[in-house]
Amino acid sequence: MNRPLVLLVLLTASMCACGRESTHRAPPAAAPAPTSTPSSAASTAAAGSSESAATTTAAAEAEPEAANDEPGTASLERLAALPSQQQLPDGRWKAGVNYDPIVPSQPTSVAPGKIEVLEVFWYACPHCYALEPYLASFRQTKPDYVEFVRVPVMWGPVHRAHARLFYTLEALGHKELHAKVFDTMNLEHNLLVGSDEATTLNLQLEFAKANGIDPEAFRKAYNSFTVATNLQRAEELMRRYQVESVPFIVVNGKYATDVGKAGSQENLIALINDLCAFEHHH
Repeated sequence: MNRPLVLLVLLTASMCACGRESTHRAPPAAAPAPTSTPSSAASTAAAGSSESAATTTAAAEAEPEAANDEPGTASLERLAALPSQQQLPDGRWKAGVNYDPIVPSQPTSVAPGKIEVLEVFWYACPHCYALEPYLASFRQTKPDYVEFVRVPVMWGPVHRAHARLFYTLEALGHKELHAKVFDTMNLEHNLLVGSDEATTLNLQLEFAKANGIDPEAFRKAYNSFTVATNLQRAEELMRRYQVESVPFIVVNGKYATDVGKAGSQENLIALINDLCAFEHHH
């Protein structure tokens, strides 16, 4: 393990309690609530907080060039141009405040008739970690017409290393280990990243072996065409949605939101449910 690199990334994460547009300055959230009904204390600690792409990428080195198009922006002009049938009725949620309509809407990866809820996350982000029990509860109670999709953020080398681990575990059919990876990085402060690609692979191989995965099977999946293709798709999604902070939520390719916009983790889940129901009936 490259100790200075780990300390630098963790220090940067602890300093970046908010996304670039957030006005909240909450400290990094602690471990997620152990039950399916998260505590209000965890909500308060993480409300409005997210990892800053710009600052974290500086610590993790090179950031990919920004795309020229702006599908994820929600200027006043774009909000005004959004058809009324694509906006929630006036009431609890306000376009441009609690969620940003994405104009034009973007294609999703789910089957026709399904509503996609996409989360962009980073394993080492304490705010993603704090949101995870809320999303876990959502996944258990969501309607059948809703499909949850998770995409790892791809800002810099450390994020890409974690994204490769994510997709390798997916390819091996070990989704149950995602929670273990979250714990390893947020509770044990072990980022599973070394000073070069070979060291990173060895660290992740050791993690896989310790959790019952054959090292050769892990290595094969790690270098597979499937994982490489998924990484390319994740890069494209980062550009398409211009992701500047995580956790970042997109509903059906039409609405972008986060904990800060919603006001709390509980509110974010309520907003996601309302957006999904709205999309399902329109």
